[in-house]
Amino acid sequence: MRIVFMGTPDFAVPTLDALVAAGHEVLAAYTQPPRPGGRRGRELVPSPVQRRAEELGIPVRSPVRLRGADEQAAFAALEADVGAVAAYGLILPQAVLDAPRRGCLNVHGSLLPRWRGAAPVQRAIMAGDDETGVCIMQMEAGLDTGPVLLDGRAVIGAKTAGELTAELATMGAALMVETLATLDARVAVPQPEAGVTYAAKIDKAEARIDWSRPPTEVERLVRAMNPAPGAWFEVAGERVKVLAAEVIPPFPTLPSDSRGPSPRGGLGPGFRRGGTVGLVLDDKLAVACGDGAIRPRLVQRAGRGVQTADELLRGFSIPAETQL
Repeated sequence: MRIVFMGTPDFAVPTLDALVAAGHEVLAAYTQPPRPGGRRGRELVPSPVQRRAEELGIPVRSPVRLRGADEQAAFAALEADVGAVAAYGLILPQAVLDAPRRGCLNVHGSLLPRWRGAAPVQRAIMAGDDETGVCIMQMEAGLDTGPVLLDGRAVIGAKTAGELTAELATMGAALMVETLATLDARVAVPQPEAGVTYAAKIDKAEARIDWSRPPTEVERLVRAMNPAPGAWFEVAGERVKVLAAEVIPPFPTLPSDSRGPSPRGGLGPGFRRGGTVGLVLDDKLAVACGDGAIRPRLVQRAGRGVQTADELLRGFSIPAETQL
């Protein structure tokens, strides 16, 4: 088919590659304009889709918006059979949706109608969902409201947002190619009205760890914010990102002033039970949460590389009784 591809981040690149590998003619790749980035934040950095499309020799278009008559006419002039969309980042006006002969199909990283919107992977992890997936959806004017042509499922387990996004990107690419190969035989199934949830864009303020939340929620936040923007806490005026953490298992009841190792050995020497949330409980960075505790496993100070918690503590003291 003659295809216009529309996508921006790493999530979209496998779909672009799969379309080319399947023999489709990709007429153009639409993507978000280059954004400031680089080490000093001053360079204009092209999107992953732009970089890959240029490597493949595909013409790149990066309009700021698609609502102008000229941009819509240029899109229609491509005379595409299908618009293939994956995390493009711009709302498609009706004129763009209608321009390809077979309409526009979207790779969406959730099991619709759950988690419509911008951040379905992160929201699914934060909510504690057991599974998520990918839907190939016939696009319409509403936000991820179109009927579904094909879907696939994935277990979330202990995966980070980065790991799950990569898995869903690969799955979505294969499902898009399969959908196009069988498009004439497929029936688009309307989404049910029950079970609709919305995955709002992640606000950077959400990445700050709220120690009053239960430890399971804190651990899920850590995974949902990995790799970006990174869940974080502040100590001694410095932010420390937490990229992996574990929930500390339950312990036998001990007197509130008890110290020393647990009979089950979990928290180790210097453990302090109870106390204010956000309080460091031992010399291995166990931290009190709403009704338990977590222990960071991978951390990162500003401007430094990723470290284990043990490596951090060897050069940056966070003793027991510290209030985060």
